[in-house]
Amino acid sequence: MRNAQLKMRMILVGTILFALYFGAALVLASMFPGIGLVPILLLALVVLPVAQYKIGKWLTLRGAEPLPEDRQYQHIHQMTESLSEDMGLEKPKLMIKDMGVPNAFATGRKGAGVVCVSPQLVQLLDRDELEGVIAHELAHLNNRDTVMMVLGQSVGLIVSYAVFFLLRDDNNFFVAYAASIAAQMLTLIFVMAISRYREYVADADAKRYTGNGEPLARALEKISRGAEQGEAKMNDSASALCILSVDRSALKRIFATHPPTEKRLQRLRE
Repeated sequence: MRNAQLKMRMILVGTILFALYFGAALVLASMFPGIGLVPILLLALVVLPVAQYKIGKWLTLRGAEPLPEDRQYQHIHQMTESLSEDMGLEKPKLMIKDMGVPNAFATGRKGAGVVCVSPQLVQLLDRDELEGVIAHELAHLNNRDTVMMVLGQSVGLIVSYAVFFLLRDDNNFFVAYAASIAAQMLTLIFVMAISRYREYVADADAKRYTGNGEPLARALEKISRGAEQGEAKMNDSASALCILSVDRSALKRIFATHPPTEKRLQRLRE
């Protein structure tokens, strides 16, 4: 990871998320005293995070297929291999998935990552624009921020469950439910602190490795316009990882996982 500020943010947010997760484990342990604290902590702090990561990755890639290495997609494999070599990465697995709109995302960890593109994206973008998108997704793997995103969303669910069961009884079900939603949103705020900034960093890395930010800027503009003409077929996990969020609902704008596209374009073209 080259960006020290992103690294520090990830360490800080990771520490906060771990503390929340640990607190949730203690709450659950107090509710099942017969099992014992140590087994529950081991389950909550070791088994569940690994399971959540695996399930989160599976859900994100559900419906995706390996990108063929035939003539139609050969250039994507070639540019990915070249960029991966420049970044000091192992070439990730390339996959293709119908997302309903032009988009792309990366998931997994460095050394075992996956870059997934939609057929709409491949058809829409010129070669240099597609290279900018691939470089952006490889930067996420190089910065190891994809793992934080997948686990961060899962921690929010666990914390919300713990708050709900802690407060639930026959008289205050709705209070417990509201508190659980508030706890999940609080957790997501910490995740968003990473999510928005990591997009700026990946844009900057893509600009550096491709030598020009203009192709990626044009790609973002085309993706934004293309999203208005189609209907997205992505779950929340995949949408948060995509190069451009296409959800325009009022709530999603408030809790946006991506910075404003206009600001990204401005930085790329500076």
